[in-house]
This record gives sequence, structure tokens and C-alpha cells, in this order.
Amino acid sequence: MLNFSKWPPLLRVPLRYGLVAGVLGFILLLILYYTNHHPFVIPIYVDFRIALFSIVFVFALKELRDYYYEGILHFWQGMLATLFITSIFALIVSSCLYFFATNNQEFVQSYIDLSLLQIQAFADEDIDRIGRDVYESGIASLKEADASFLAIRYFWQSFIISFFLSIIISVILRRQPKL
Repeated sequence: MLNFSKWPPLLRVPLRYGLVAGVLGFILLLILYYTNHHPFVIPIYVDFRIALFSIVFVFALKELRDYYYEGILHFWQGMLATLFITSIFALIVSSCLYFFATNNQEFVQSYIDLSLLQIQAFADEDIDRIGRDVYESGIASLKEADASFLAIRYFWQSFIISFFLSIIISVILRRQPKL
């Protein structure tokens, strides 16, 4: 049997926070979907993961710094801890999302329909700027979206969002030893 209490804090604390964030993240995804706000058509700059990651990262890094590392947290420790949290979060939510979307085809179909509505609202000058063939290929690839496409997209977006927040929060919460 695994004895988590013997694991180093740099693994144990992010594991705990990542599990909680993953479950909470999937619940928030479901809440958004069932309140008629499809989570995949919300712009990335207002994604709930920004707030969720910020809160989880701050609490996890403060716990590491204050309770396990005697008030000292190096930048690399903060970055590594947030990478572990993000990895666990992304794995849990993407897996749950894949199973949910596989068993609920309406989720995928509503994403396709809502995205097509957004794309078709582009002005002609926007289409000319990106190129008509790029526009058409985007529509064609969108129609082929499935559960694995959404899960993989969510997985990688989580890392992109997390990366910038990790740097900012790790710099703010780090404390170097006094020389």
C-alpha cells in the first residue's frame, strides 16, 4: 500500500491540491454546460481555470513555503509544484471530460453548433484577412470534432493557462534565504 505521508512535500502537497482542483474543475465544467454556457465557446481570457489555478497555486505554494520549507521557497520549487498540480488537474478533468462527451453526444454537437455560429458571424474582411481557404478548412475540421478532440484541447489549454500564472505566482511567493 502506498504511504503518502512518506512522500516528499513537493509531491504530496501538489498531489492533494491537484486532485481537489481536478474534481472541482470538472464540476465547474458541468455547471457551465448545464446552465447553457458551453465551456468550450467561452473566450480563454475569461476561463474559470484562471481563477481556479490562481487560488490553488497560492494556497499550495504558501503551504509548502510556510509549513514544510521553513519560510523559504525557491522559484524552481514553485514552478515544479504548479506543474504537478496542473498535470494532475489536466489529467483528471480531461479524462472525465472524454468519458462525459463520449456518453453525451449532445455536448460535442452543441460545441460544434455554437462554434459554427460564432465562425459564421465573421465579417468578410476578417475572412479575407485570415484567408478564405483557412476559414473553410477551419469549418471542415470543426465538423469532425469528437470527444477526444475536446479532451486533448482542454488538456493542452490547461498547461498554457497555467504556465503564465505559475511564473507570476512563483515569483510573488518565493522567498530566498538571507545571506
